[in-house]
Amino acid sequence: MADLQAIPFAEGEKLVFELSWAIIPAGEAVLEVRPHTMVNGEKAWHFRMTAETNSFVDTFYKVRDRIDAYTDVRMNHSVLYKKKQREGDTKRDIVVTFDHPNNKVQYSNFKKKKKPVNIDPGAFDPLSAFYFIRGVEMTEGSSIERPVTDGKKCVISRVKVVKREKIKLKSGTYDTWMIEPELKHVGGVFEKSKDAKLQIWVTADSRRMPVKIKSKVVVGNFIGELVSYTSTQAKKS
Repeated sequence: MADLQAIPFAEGEKLVFELSWAIIPAGEAVLEVRPHTMVNGEKAWHFRMTAETNSFVDTFYKVRDRIDAYTDVRMNHSVLYKKKQREGDTKRDIVVTFDHPNNKVQYSNFKKKKKPVNIDPGAFDPLSAFYFIRGVEMTEGSSIERPVTDGKKCVISRVKVVKREKIKLKSGTYDTWMIEPELKHVGGVFEKSKDAKLQIWVTADSRRMPVKIKSKVVVGNFIGELVSYTSTQAKKS
């Protein structure tokens, strides 16, 4: 199992991505590190991801997604996961609660609870797992493994470091690692197809900041490219 070398992000980090569907502008996605908060009496990191299609794409596949993920301040495990998903005809209001002393997790959708399932020690939700990965040293051909749960199951998720690559975006030229997380067992951000694929380019420095995301989903390929980065203290909401 991968070990965390350092925490390369801080409260107030905000990354804005321009989304495109094929060559068509499609909307915006935002990744944020919110102020620390308390979850069940435990101080926690708060990560947020939102994704929203523009008015043109809304006419045939409207997306309004928001994920709020919480982990302990040492980045050892998730403590709470919330996902409001509105994609086309798909609507979900998911809450995943963690019971680490008993190695259990419980999934609910619109407050309808499922039976708790077993998890491995140190399990993360899908969004927090990505922030954990940013703190792990990368080398070409290496893989990063960590228990990940979406509330329905817990698996050992693997992220492969495919290659080092320089890429040119509107926001600049970046020296990056291109990584590929496994998607077949755990639900991610968009409603995915059976042969879904996710590729992420992160800076090849100590921050390992995501600058490009390519995701194959049920309606085709979405690409997200970083257009702005801020590190000012985020406001509470």
